[in-house]
Amino acid sequence: MQHEIAKHYDPKKVEDKWYENWIKNKFFHAEINTEKEPYVIVIPPPNVTAILHMGHAFNNTLQDIFIRYKRKKGFVTLWLPGTDHAGIATQNVVEKKLAKEGTSRHELGREAFIQRVWQWREKYGSTIIHQLKKLGSSCDWQRERFTMDDGLSNAVKEVFIRLYEKGLIYKGKYIINWCPRCSTALSDEEVEHQETRGHLWHIAYPVKGEDHRVVVATTRPETMLGDTAVAVHPDDERYRDLLGKTLILPLLNREIPVIADEYVDMEFGTGCVKVTPAHDPNDFEMGLRHNLQQINIINTDGSLNENAGPYKNLDRFDARNRVVQDLKKEKLLLDTKHHHHNVGHCHRCDTMVEPYLSEQWFVKVQPLADKALQAVQDGRIKLHPHDRWFKTYKNWMENTRDWCISRQLWWGHRIPVYYCQACGEMIVDRNEPEKCPKCNSIKFKQEEDVLDTWFSSWLWPFSTLGWPEETEDLKYFYPTDLLVTAPDIIFFWVARMIMAGLEFMDDIPFDDVLFNGVVRDAHGRKMSKSLGNGIDPVEMIDQFSADAVRFTLVMLSSEGQDINLAEKHFEMGRNFSNKIWNAFRFLSMHIEKPDTEFQKYQQYFTLEDRWILSRFQKAVQGVDTNLRNFRVNDALTTVYHFFWHDYCDWYLEMIKHRLYDGEEKRAKKTALSVASHIMKGTMELMHPFIPFITEEIWQNLKDTHEKSVVISEWPRSDISWLNEEAEGKIALLQEAISGIRNVRAEMNVPPAKKAHLFVNGPDEARNLFNAHAHHFQSLAKIQSIDVIDHSFDKSDAATVVVKNVELFLPMSDLIDKQKEKERLQKELNRLQSLESSILKKLNNENFRNRAPQPVVQKEQDKLQNIQDNLKKVRENYEKFN
Repeated sequence: MQHEIAKHYDPKKVEDKWYENWIKNKFFHAEINTEKEPYVIVIPPPNVTAILHMGHAFNNTLQDIFIRYKRKKGFVTLWLPGTDHAGIATQNVVEKKLAKEGTSRHELGREAFIQRVWQWREKYGSTIIHQLKKLGSSCDWQRERFTMDDGLSNAVKEVFIRLYEKGLIYKGKYIINWCPRCSTALSDEEVEHQETRGHLWHIAYPVKGEDHRVVVATTRPETMLGDTAVAVHPDDERYRDLLGKTLILPLLNREIPVIADEYVDMEFGTGCVKVTPAHDPNDFEMGLRHNLQQINIINTDGSLNENAGPYKNLDRFDARNRVVQDLKKEKLLLDTKHHHHNVGHCHRCDTMVEPYLSEQWFVKVQPLADKALQAVQDGRIKLHPHDRWFKTYKNWMENTRDWCISRQLWWGHRIPVYYCQACGEMIVDRNEPEKCPKCNSIKFKQEEDVLDTWFSSWLWPFSTLGWPEETEDLKYFYPTDLLVTAPDIIFFWVARMIMAGLEFMDDIPFDDVLFNGVVRDAHGRKMSKSLGNGIDPVEMIDQFSADAVRFTLVMLSSEGQDINLAEKHFEMGRNFSNKIWNAFRFLSMHIEKPDTEFQKYQQYFTLEDRWILSRFQKAVQGVDTNLRNFRVNDALTTVYHFFWHDYCDWYLEMIKHRLYDGEEKRAKKTALSVASHIMKGTMELMHPFIPFITEEIWQNLKDTHEKSVVISEWPRSDISWLNEEAEGKIALLQEAISGIRNVRAEMNVPPAKKAHLFVNGPDEARNLFNAHAHHFQSLAKIQSIDVIDHSFDKSDAATVVVKNVELFLPMSDLIDKQKEKERLQKELNRLQSLESSILKKLNNENFRNRAPQPVVQKEQDKLQNIQDNLKKVRENYEKFN
């Protein structure tokens, strides 16, 4: 090389340098080119409050792999980045900041508070974007979007109005999930159910005018203060006489009826169920069927209100304790049992949610869900891995509930609904009306609530491209190609994006959905702040490099499976980078000027040249096939094994004699050209996975007209370079050399000691070994290769059997006969175990009948080879007895 190559690879001098170069040259920017096919991924927008965690690092590494791969394949690639305004999370962060300043959003007022949130976003909201750049993410940063920017806000407003006009958005009073901590409604998907150890309290309700009581069981005794009935099953003979009678509600002495409803489970508890229409979704439906009063006893902060009588202003859990104590005093608490049940918690703050009767805005989901289910069933959208996630998706889409989309927050998209201050008329419009169509008043008040964060992100694939305007970007880049996401938002986001795409674009939003696994700690636990088991990817990038982080995450993954991760695992990525660098540095020491035009030396190719070119073609095919099938781990493993084992362990070792032979200039040039071509081509194959080190090395091997590995052409699979004959011969040489090495190691033969090799086998094998005696000399420390004759004393030799060829190493002055006998015994055991396993398979009638004939034949051939080797090893073993 014309410049010195550093002895050790230093990613800190490489990664920032090349990322800045890529940005400067706009390699990530997508320009519409109707002569080329686009390939588009929209990033799952991280919250503006977020910092990069391992889940983000893994997910974005996968996206970047596909984008870099397709970019090199000649597509116009667009990886569209952006962030989500994250209503609850962001408002909570800013409210905590205000609390430290001794103020609150209510003291500031709505407009001033929103201004403070925007200021916070400008200062801190791009942290994760900078971190994604450190990871090497090749997003089109010129197109970065935010769910609250003007364009997306217009899209949100347009969607709300269209759905409202279509009758798919409505305002109603229903039981919703309420978070007292966040003071807002939550959709069903925002509630995480946790198994909770609680109690089942049995409470007596006196029958009016009779010396008789009805017993009900409940896990939430404080809600009895809102009871408006007790229900029994109409077929329950035990309570037939109670129907139509009146009960006295304990503690509040309110009269409530006994009703019959088929919802009641006769087997649960006593078969009598308290009915609290304002605080239980099933009771709410029952209340509608029986026209029951809806009594709300809980305030939005979780305390009890005036309808709770003497328990007013108590926190809901304090009220529970007081109610239980008072029931005991009244001798109306008959029994208390331990009870495990699933209780909903807010997915943001982990507060126990409260089923709460409230007036909210809803989307009728089922009409949208039916089309979204069909799109996956008919294969227009493919889920990967399909077998794992299709049933989950199908089950949810067939059992959807209406989506509560209103939130009692200030930060977010304010609902475009206006109320006339004079007559109360409700008007849904894109802008504030000039006058009321009913009374001509000009005074309006906009709806206080904002929309659920997911109401903007379900439009992400097309709103980011300019919809509702018919932009050129929208026409060219939609629908997108791939979505890579975690499975925990399959309902929050994936399903809803499919609904929105079909509803507003009349087309699917993407062709494929790849669900990546969850990154867990080394013990399989989910990483969390509470456990303190998180691993900071930014720290790992600083310590090991971005390439090492990317490589390790993909190598530890398999399709859709979770990753168990420890910090030490990143050493694997660093070690591989060092291996690549050392191989390149070794090559560079022999190169004056890079020459990768290997074809011109074809007439001088040796067996190993033809072999490595064939193996490289198979590596290209393997990476292509696996990436097409979304098997990212298999794609990386393919090129990893090719480079480490085929190229470094064997090819570079095999060409050393040509590199160091000063007389054979042409042989050296040929070896260097092939080696450089393979090194450069392997950097192309590895680039999507580890972009930085591959660029650094590629730049040293490129032609003068080439700019960057980012945009260089992906290696083409050229079958003319496939050479099964060369692969077969090298495989035999490898097996022989490896066998000799193993014998030497087991016998503790000093590395410097040369051995004589005697061969007993077909002429073809003997000729091959003689023709490549130099490989045996350099790689197995063999001094000479001879043919065995009748006078050869096998009892004084170590034996290796490969593919029906016997190799003998006379080592009378070196060998420990007892050790050799033990080694042969181990080999006998190994071969006998393999023989037994294959015989068992071949004797299995199901296998013989169901497996394709080539598969059966392959097993039979394998058995024959093992039995041939077994016979020879057994003969050699007998010599020691």
